[in-house]
Amino acid sequence: MWLTATADEPVILVVGDSLSAAYGIDARRGWVALLQQRLQQQRHGYRVVNASIGGDTTRGGLNRLPRALAQHRPRVVIIELGGNDALRGLPLEEIHKNLAAMIDTSQEHRAEVVLVGVRLPPNYGTTYTQTFHSIYRQLAQSYQVPLVPYLLEGVGGQDELMQADRLHPSDEAQRRMLDNVWPHLLPVLQGAGPRSKTRTRADPS
Repeated sequence: MWLTATADEPVILVVGDSLSAAYGIDARRGWVALLQQRLQQQRHGYRVVNASIGGDTTRGGLNRLPRALAQHRPRVVIIELGGNDALRGLPLEEIHKNLAAMIDTSQEHRAEVVLVGVRLPPNYGTTYTQTFHSIYRQLAQSYQVPLVPYLLEGVGGQDELMQADRLHPSDEAQRRMLDNVWPHLLPVLQGAGPRSKTRTRADPS
């Protein structure tokens, strides 16, 4: 959904993968579409642009982010990526570096960032999964940005809330996903404005 905002409609740009692209369901029922509805109902005055692509990685998100920032000039950027990187076994250092660069680039464009955490099943090994999960916490602390600990909290592992592939959430899960994001996003919406300082990119650890 590539929409150009007018000057009086600040934009929330969502850059994610299939979890935010409403894979397998009507896009109008996905959590990003529900976010737009909630914003309108509560009169927050933001337009949501969903730049999520199924199967995308942090590398893909980083490559297309500058164009999206230039086109939409968002006030807020929600970054929900990394799951596909991990599922493909990509190096953790690369995932960290790409996410850090996305945050850095967004902040350079004077956008507030909300980072959305991803979790992996335990069969990827304790060391890999724990280190992967810590990437999001480290970046949120380094850049002082809100972190949604887990988009699928209360959804993952619940068969009745998942599609037949057991990987993607169903229609019924989308409102719960939005509820997981909302308390971390709302303070940003209430205080979003020109940034008072520029933060530097965090080094991969």
